[in-house]
Amino acid sequence: MKYRIIHTTRYDYSEPVPMCYNLARLTPRACARQKLVTTQIDVEPVTPVHGRKRRDYFGNELTYFTIQDPHRWLTVTVDSVVALSPPSHPRVADTPPWDDVRGTLHAAEDEDALIAYQFVFDSRLVKATPELCDYAKPSFPQGRPVLAAVLDLTKRIHHDFTYDPTATTIATPLEEVMRQRRGVCQDFAHLEIGCLRAMGLAARYVSGYIFGGERAEGAPLTGAWASHAWVSVFVPGHGWVDTDPTNNTLAGPDHITLAWGRDYEDVSPIRGVVLGGGQHSLTVSVDISRQK
Repeated sequence: MKYRIIHTTRYDYSEPVPMCYNLARLTPRACARQKLVTTQIDVEPVTPVHGRKRRDYFGNELTYFTIQDPHRWLTVTVDSVVALSPPSHPRVADTPPWDDVRGTLHAAEDEDALIAYQFVFDSRLVKATPELCDYAKPSFPQGRPVLAAVLDLTKRIHHDFTYDPTATTIATPLEEVMRQRRGVCQDFAHLEIGCLRAMGLAARYVSGYIFGGERAEGAPLTGAWASHAWVSVFVPGHGWVDTDPTNNTLAGPDHITLAWGRDYEDVSPIRGVVLGGGQHSLTVSVDISRQK
């Protein structure tokens, strides 16, 4: 299945901006079940004078560009086409006990485990606190298959926390999310990652999109037609398995991967330095369509 994603970011400034330097992570990455067919980035109203691309530490594609002409607004549009194959998830009962997985990671005797081990540790936005450990423990009785434990945790987060776009911002700490039991996909992804790391497991943050539609049971997917986030957990012998706590599901055929890292800070879509500009407003739109 092919999808076309048009992701548009617009900044409006109260005063002219004479110069800005920007870094964008808006190119969908190629991975096991996803192929990048085409991608193009357009910047208006001023053509960048400098631009280059490279991959970051996690393999995400970065685009750098500099604008040196005065402007009162800036629009960055990325138009991409990706081809996805259906996900192949392991049978829950075939996954090893979660406590064995923890031991494998901490021993890190093979390359895959060694690479995954870096995702066991705290990151700036996700700390494996005692509170998160206590919340996670009921899902992790001794000897339970790791994917069964992860899916139980995913289900509990979906049940215990309310999706509320007005409840949090990018800067809201996990402690507050835990207290008010409300948030958005970014918060729920951070929450599950923190719980998994508190149990000694490797979990990474995945940013991307969901194509609009309905799940088999008819409930609409939360986060469709917009930027979305979910969790990927390392399962020895099976690789990385993606789970979406916002929707209480394993990542399906309509989950489109943009980037991954330790937390949101590693995959933020656009960041940069602006000289002048006064106050600014930000508008983001995402349009996704199936292609033949």
